[in-house]
Amino acid sequence: MNADMTSSEKVAYLRGLMDGLKMNEEDDTAKVLRAVIDVLGDLAEDIDAVAEFCDDLADQVDEIDQDLSIVEDDLYDEDDDDFEEFDEDGEYYEVVCPKCGDEICVSEDILIEGGIECPECGENLEFDFSSLTAENINGEDEDED
Repeated sequence: MNADMTSSEKVAYLRGLMDGLKMNEEDDTAKVLRAVIDVLGDLAEDIDAVAEFCDDLADQVDEIDQDLSIVEDDLYDEDDDDFEEFDEDGEYYEVVCPKCGDEICVSEDILIEGGIECPECGENLEFDFSSLTAENINGEDEDED
């Protein structure tokens, strides 16, 4: 038998060998061999069905992956400055757009840059921290002396 043969082809080869032996079909050994070859044939068909199902499933997963890739590209456009990768180490702040009310999660880096464009309505959001003092940041009131 050739190693490149499928399971079904190998079973067919065994059937051919069995037929070539011209064994007496009434002989117990011949009956057992014929039954074993029949079971092997059934198993080979089952294996072929599972392999075909796996191929179909793999094709469907590939299609889903392609569709998901398109959706990801639409949602997270690489050229879009509004989207920042969230990492576990950075701090993020929620900002509300005064024009549309959309809540936007921004990183410290975006706050330091001074602004972004609202992804919902396009409003330019500016962050000005020039009036903050150390007292304001620490929660102390400026007027207290």
